[in-house]
Amino acid sequence: METILGISGVVLMMALILVLGMSPGLAMLFTGLVGILALAPAGDLWHTVLNGFVGAEMWGVFSNYGFTVIPLFVFLGEIIFHAGYSDRLFRAARVWFGHTRGGLAITTILASAGFSTVCGSNTATAATMSAVALRPMRHAGYNPELSTGAIAVGSTLGAVTPPSIVLVVYGLYTQVDIGSLFKVALVPGFLLTAALVLCVKYICWKHPGWAPTTPRGSRKRRLAVLPPVIEVAVLFGIVMAGLFSGKISPTEAAGVGACLGLAGCAIRGRLSWRKLRLATEATLRITGMVFLILAGATVFGKFLVLSNLPQLLTESITAVNMSPLVVILLMSACYLLGGLLMDALAFLLISLPLFQPLILQMGFDMIWFGQVVCLITTLGAVTPPIGVSCFVVAGQRDAPPMETVFRGAMRFLPAYALVYILLLAWQAIK
Repeated sequence: METILGISGVVLMMALILVLGMSPGLAMLFTGLVGILALAPAGDLWHTVLNGFVGAEMWGVFSNYGFTVIPLFVFLGEIIFHAGYSDRLFRAARVWFGHTRGGLAITTILASAGFSTVCGSNTATAATMSAVALRPMRHAGYNPELSTGAIAVGSTLGAVTPPSIVLVVYGLYTQVDIGSLFKVALVPGFLLTAALVLCVKYICWKHPGWAPTTPRGSRKRRLAVLPPVIEVAVLFGIVMAGLFSGKISPTEAAGVGACLGLAGCAIRGRLSWRKLRLATEATLRITGMVFLILAGATVFGKFLVLSNLPQLLTESITAVNMSPLVVILLMSACYLLGGLLMDALAFLLISLPLFQPLILQMGFDMIWFGQVVCLITTLGAVTPPIGVSCFVVAGQRDAPPMETVFRGAMRFLPAYALVYILLLAWQAIK
């Protein structure tokens, strides 16, 4: 009976999100609450809900000091975003790499990688790089598929590169050390960036007319555009060094980064009161959305545990003696499908209560699994029908049609496949 209720709860929650368009956080919260009420002992419903499961779980989410790392990292990203560092990073990368074949597309990817290291947001990176890169590539005669595809896939680097908010939430939910997650994430983040650059080179080799070259910048000009790059690198280095040293917590590292970013932008006159207000409002809005998803996922996860559905899933797969590789491939397919249908963070928190016991039973490293999950779910940002990053790019002024943006993004799928295979090989070697 409990298992049937668990399956019914999953179906109800998915219907609320996909059919009725309800917020994932609210859908999980509602379904979890109804499910816990249905499983609670008769005559003790409200006591169980208010003073027991729901009350305790909700208090645990909103009183956990570790969750303060989320608004701090979001605030750091918003400060950098509103201070205009994305435009400066793009100009620097353009001067250094714009003269090569496909140089402006490579510039966009590298600038997105640099911007995402302190921003960590797919949508913010997509909107910003669209504003600064679309027009230069169009004026240079770039094919729309290449230009928009490079912007869309470059924005996804924010989910796999520290300080990724997806990795932060994953670490907090699974109780995995965030510093260790960030340290390991540097490798797949670098590999994905390099693979996307190689995709640009291959596209330009196959279609030489898609990317005309631009004049090479002088040595004086190349040196003149380096200061913003150095500032971002120093800020990122301080935050990551603090985390990797183990002497400060992730929350303290995020706080130091936010303070340094705020002070640096203010001293250099790049952050007016209006921009500070906009950054603060965006931080509150994004944090509220993330916390609602967290609260809903926590209650929904408790309902799934009470229904014994995760245990049944683990026992069923163990009973058929399925190989670990097949299990990972099936999970990856689920995450890919989920990323196509809804927000990556929401689906991540929906699935973890089901998959975490199975991952532990199979003996997989949760830090490694976090990298796989982030890589696959971030594909949802550039694949139909959701494709948030593609929608953001297509929504810019003078942008090509939506189908052109999606076709451009699809040309970079081999890069994600390559990094995924390397991650599987890494686990096999270990």
